[in-house]
Amino acid sequence: MGKVVMYSSVSVDGFVADENDQPGPLFDWLSSGDVPLDESGELKVSQTSYDYTRPYWDQIGVTIVGRHVFDLTDGWDGKPPGGIDHVVVVTHRPGPEGWDPEAPFHFVNGVEAAMAKAQELAGDRVVEVAAGDVGGQVLAAGLIDEVRMDVVPVVFGSGKRYFGSVHAQHLLEDPDVVIQGNRVLHLRCRVRR
Repeated sequence: MGKVVMYSSVSVDGFVADENDQPGPLFDWLSSGDVPLDESGELKVSQTSYDYTRPYWDQIGVTIVGRHVFDLTDGWDGKPPGGIDHVVVVTHRPGPEGWDPEAPFHFVNGVEAAMAKAQELAGDRVVEVAAGDVGGQVLAAGLIDEVRMDVVPVVFGSGKRYFGSVHAQHLLEDPDVVIQGNRVLHLRCRVRR
């Protein structure tokens, strides 16, 4: 079984989007360099960010997201983002009407069921959990092994929190990776057990 990683770009004050679900400058670092991060050529980062991000992306087998993110992205038109094999969507509703049943998206009720499905699909590869409400629920359930944050130098003041609505304290280990890229600080911390 692969490790479970909660991941997103985040503002210095802990938000993954503003009140209107807009990420603002949180993804500017993905176009602030000259090294292509994927085959599309649209994402270009510094060499430092590439050396950190690309190997991680290559390890991801499944991403878990909430229905809200799925709806905001229109389900990425049925193609998982970043070359990921599968997306598990935590939802109480079925897939959208007319959704292609062959698309590698799996609609599951609850975070425990989502994690079971994701681990089945990922095998020994990484299960990535999108930060936000679903990520916070998975953290609260004790199912996150590692937290990765791409911290961007911007203050939102309010918005959608990285850890969602988690209200209990969760200790993380000291960061074992701290890397400065262009307009981003990459952090990685293991979750203390």
